Amino acid sequence: MRILVVEDDAPLASILIRTLREESYAVDHAPDGQEAEWLAFENPYDLIILDLMLPRKHGLDVLKSVRDGGVTTPVLILTARDTKEDVVKGLDLGADDYLTKPFNLEELLARVRALLRRQSGDPATVIEAGPVTIDPSRKEVLRDGNPVSLTAKEYALLEYMARHAGTVLSRTQLSEHVWDMNFEPTSNVVDVYIGYLRNKLDKPFDVPVIKTVRGHGYMLDVPAAAAQTDAPAHTGEARPSGQPASEQRT
Repeated sequence: MRILVVEDDAPLASILIRTLREESYAVDHAPDGQEAEWLAFENPYDLIILDLMLPRKHGLDVLKSVRDGGVTTPVLILTARDTKEDVVKGLDLGADDYLTKPFNLEELLARVRALLRRQSGDPATVIEAGPVTIDPSRKEVLRDGNPVSLTAKEYALLEYMARHAGTVLSRTQLSEHVWDMNFEPTSNVVDVYIGYLRNKLDKPFDVPVIKTVRGHGYMLDVPAAAAQTDAPAHTGEARPSGQPASEQRT
């Protein structure tokens, strides 16, 4: 999941970025309101953490602009203790939640998880995707009840796919939500990490859940995967609806 942190206080921004990245989130940073507005329109973020007291453009003006422009990304606003009126204005302008400075990082992470759950439309604190179970608060993954050890980026990729289980996700979608702005579009890093996930999540088990839809992307194929016991476990490849079996390739 990809988060935009909008904070002009360099030490605080550094702490927020490091904390979020340690939790497997991809993070971009904007130090002022104008850059924040540009990034919010340019990238499909899953969450925006928005300080209100910003140089070049006030956070409330940024919020109004992106909401007026059709950006529906959840926004968590950060505000000083003595500016409660800004909280009211922010919520009225379309913010989804707020935190008053100074705040506890654990509370911040809990609010981030809550907003991401709301964004995905699933209120459950644990993600159930067929035989795959994910606990975002603990960063724990189970496959058929067995623990699966993943790196931070592998986990981030799987969590995003699990939140969209049953949906074909293009390489562009995956890169935009799992990697930050430093991602190189021409690289094959998405395919490489899909391979890593298959080795850990599919290879030790009888039925693959990660499917390739040729020409389209990848999907976490649940619960339909449980019935497709004849799927080739070494490729995990699926074909789009209507494609003849003779056209399927590794």
